[in-house]
Amino acid sequence: MDSIWDTISRHISSTAGTQFSIQNRHTIGGGCINTAYVVQDHDINYFVKLNSVDKVDMFAAESAGLTEIVNSHTVRAPQPICFGATNTASYIVMEYIASETGNNDSYTALGQQLAAMHRVNREHFGWNYDNTIGSTPQINTCSDSWIEFWREYRLGYQLELAARNGYGGQLQARGDRLLQQFTSFFSHYNPAPSLLHGDLWSGNYAIDKHGNPYIFDPAVYFGDRETDIAMTELFGGFPALFYRSYEDVYPLDQGYHIRKKLYNLYHILNHLNLFGGGYLAQASRMIDMLLSESR
Repeated sequence: MDSIWDTISRHISSTAGTQFSIQNRHTIGGGCINTAYVVQDHDINYFVKLNSVDKVDMFAAESAGLTEIVNSHTVRAPQPICFGATNTASYIVMEYIASETGNNDSYTALGQQLAAMHRVNREHFGWNYDNTIGSTPQINTCSDSWIEFWREYRLGYQLELAARNGYGGQLQARGDRLLQQFTSFFSHYNPAPSLLHGDLWSGNYAIDKHGNPYIFDPAVYFGDRETDIAMTELFGGFPALFYRSYEDVYPLDQGYHIRKKLYNLYHILNHLNLFGGGYLAQASRMIDMLLSESR
């Protein structure tokens, strides 16, 4: 019986149009959800992620998201090569980009290029595919209303998951109150449906050997660009040059400093649902702060 590596070799060969046979492979950091490898045939390398057989749809959506970013011709992302599944595992193969230390020009370019990506718009909020945020389903049903989209498919969805996971009570009561007061955060702000990375924390960007920035592991959809910028601030932040260069090209609305808490609450609730009660107090504090702002 062929191994999964034989299947991947054949799939790369048929997709890339050049014979590829894995001569070497080694594990590499790929997050907490997948097992990741670099595979090599002579001087050609690819990045491969593996997961259980039932995760093939997750990889299909990731491939589509990377393609969406690549086709925007703004900020660089790894080119997806192929994805699929055997009877033992699912996989995705993409361009391998070696990471190096960035410089001031790299972070300036990252801000400018992300701003350019955020100027790629569509008529509706959402996307053609549902995908995942971490391993949590992310619903991208198209909507004409950003408020309704975020209330139903982002915060509302995560609060429902939290209730199913046993985090009811005050979290749910105050979360429901926040959903009812949602429109107060948008009284003078009407965002456009911008192309978003969707999961843009500091672990999902890097700099290549030429000093070019690139982004990866997307949870793509079209929505308020502030959501991407908000998440860059959530877990450690990006270099100051990134924010300055972004604002020089595409200034943020003055209400961003309040709405960023609203947008990052989605990710903290997702961490609560994925990793447990260690995030409950933070989620509760964020809801309380937002309720005080909505009065």
